[in-house]
Amino acid sequence: MYVCMCHAVTEDQVKRAIDGGANTPRQIAKGCKAGTDCGSCVRRIQALLGEHGARPCPTARLAARLGLADPAAEDASALPGAPAPLRAA
Repeated sequence: MYVCMCHAVTEDQVKRAIDGGANTPRQIAKGCKAGTDCGSCVRRIQALLGEHGARPCPTARLAARLGLADPAAEDASALPGAPAPLRAA
């Protein structure tokens, strides 16, 4: 499955980069350019890094610290019948 359509980078290529020592989206981009064009694949790259034990993205940690809603949860709330996400006041 493709992770980055802009540079035709597959999930297997990203996993190999992680196995080779990459532990940030920037390090993965350095090897295969995934995430350097439109940026829509960066979330999936971060997820793959998380699945392989890498530290979560600093932006995600900051959002959690500030009590901001998870963007993935907001996407799910757009589905019919989904509960509305809680917002920080």
